[in-house]
Parts: sequence; structure tokens; C-alpha cells
Amino acid sequence: MKHSMESCTDILSRNSGSDLPQPTAPGIPGPIPRPPYGADPDYRAPGWLRNRHLQTIWPVMVRGTPVIQYRRERWSTPDGDFIDLDWAVPPPGAAAGTGPLVALFHGLEGSSASHYARALMSHLLAAGWRGVVINWRGCSGEPNLLARAYHSGDSAEVDWILRRLRPDFVAGVSLGANALLKWLGEQGSHAGFVRAAAGVSAPQDLHAGAAALSRGFNRLYCLNFMKTLKRKSLLKLDRFPGLYDRQRVLASRDFFDFDDVVTAPLHGFESAMDYWARSSCKQYLGGVEVPTLVLNARNDPFLPERVLARHSEVSRHVVLDYPAHGGHAGFVRGRLPGRGDWLPQRLIRFFRQFA
Repeated sequence: MKHSMESCTDILSRNSGSDLPQPTAPGIPGPIPRPPYGADPDYRAPGWLRNRHLQTIWPVMVRGTPVIQYRRERWSTPDGDFIDLDWAVPPPGAAAGTGPLVALFHGLEGSSASHYARALMSHLLAAGWRGVVINWRGCSGEPNLLARAYHSGDSAEVDWILRRLRPDFVAGVSLGANALLKWLGEQGSHAGFVRAAAGVSAPQDLHAGAAALSRGFNRLYCLNFMKTLKRKSLLKLDRFPGLYDRQRVLASRDFFDFDDVVTAPLHGFESAMDYWARSSCKQYLGGVEVPTLVLNARNDPFLPERVLARHSEVSRHVVLDYPAHGGHAGFVRGRLPGRGDWLPQRLIRFFRQFA
């Protein structure tokens, strides 16, 4: 996110996220330890970072996220394209990890360079575990070969990748979390070769998320996404003339426009509404049969709290963790300038139960 903190200060102060009431819906007993619904006793937003937008933007803007060395591996896809996997390499002089393998699917227009990816890989290496970030098609710095790209419901892509990779644990963030959780629900027990999974800041209801990103301050996030999505789409149109309407792409102002003209038809959906309805992960959570952590901050500006899945809507294998604060994939803690270590530690702590 390339916003100036000075230019956003006044808007942020007017849109400060307040502490939300604690949900009280009871949990359903299951084979996995369940925290109280909506609570995580370990995460508390620092007093200087109480705003939902700052909690989202701060980790992207502030230096301090570890620099990770990656070893790139390219896989050919079954349909004649490619994806790039970036394997975290231990720092010079450190022994190679022999512990469990954790795979990560990044969010919309992210990559292995995203702050949450580098933070998780750093903590995995420090623990003696192994880590790999799966770059979605076209997100590794090189355009993919085919007209198709990637999308929030791309569970078929998740399936062939994980069946080839066979990680011990798998996590997803934002779009990557939605696709992963959808896959887990679709596959049920057939996903059991993965010991446990985690979805962070998943847009559980894509229609509600698109609506949230089309209003108020949230439009800055949307415009940031549109900048790269439209650029990639226009470059693809140069390679595949007639793929979609260039003028409609240029005129796209939000996901209602963009997903309707590009994402939906490019990936076999009738419209943006059809894409969102069929791809939202919330409806699949009842079918999950792998121990799975679903972590969403209740003040996430990308998704209204009211649409988050309740315990009555998920299987007994799903742990719902909904802290009051954290923003979208933020979860910064500590004194200024803050640390991004809570999220990777939370994931590793959950996975350790099944290692």
C-alpha cells in the first residue's frame, strides 16, 4: 500500500475503529481446543495503533519486516502454464531446517515479498521448520502464459499444487485464505494429507467484501488494487486481443466493475455476482475435516463483522478466532514502530498442536 501517512491522518482519525462488543455464541465441542468465540487472549492491539486502517496499512509501510532469501522453483501447470514457488533459504551459516513444511498462499496482488509472507518464513526458519510461498499465476514478477489468471475461488489450482507439494501444514492470507478454505470444505476428508491449515483475513463473503471496499476510506484500498489489476489486464489484452472490453477495463472503479468484465468471464463465471456467490468460502466451512484455524479481526476494513461465519455454520474441526482488532492481515503489537511477529507465532503455535 503506497499511501502517505501525512495525507491520511485526518481521514483515519475520523474513521477510528471502536472496540466492538464481544460475541457470545457458544462453541461446538470438537476434537480441537476451541478458544472462546471471537477472543484470543494473546493478541491486543497497542494503544498507539487502535485504528483499523492504520492496523492494516502500518505493516506495509514500516520497514522492519525480515529480508528473506528465496530459492525459486518453477512448475509447469497441467494446462500448459507455470507457477513459481519460492522456498525460504536459511541465512548464511545456519543449518537447513528439517522440521515440518509449511506452504503459504498469498493474497490479492501479493507475492513471496509480502510482509506477512516474509514474517512467517522468518519465524519458520528460526524454528527449524521449512517454508515455501506459492505465487499465484502472474504474481512472481513475470506474466503467466495463458489468458487465465487467478481468483478467490481457485480451489482447483490449490488442489493440484498441494497434492504435488504434500506440505505438513498450509496457510492462506486474504484471497489465498478464501481459496484454501474453499478447497478444504470441498475436499473434506480427502484433504487429510495436510495435518492442519489456517486461513487469515479471508473475505468469507466476497459480495460483502466488494461492497465494503467500494465505500468511504476503503476506496483507497480498492484503487490500489485496481492500479495493478488493470495494468496486468491491459497487458494481457495486448497478447490476447478480444479477451474482454478494453474500455470497460479502463473505466473499472471497483470490484463490481472489474470482476464483472475481467475476473468472472475469464474464469468461467457468468458475472461478478455469480463469481462471488460460487467462490465465497463461508458456505464451505461446514465441510472441513482437517484441523483449521480461521483468523479474522472483527475490525477488518475489508469485511464487515456481521458476515463472519459463526460456530453453527462451521464444522467441529474449525477453530474460529476473531480478535476485536488487527485490521486486514495486520496484527501489529509492541511499542513504536511495532512488530509483526504475532501473526506468524499464532500460526506456528496452532500448527504445533498437530506436528
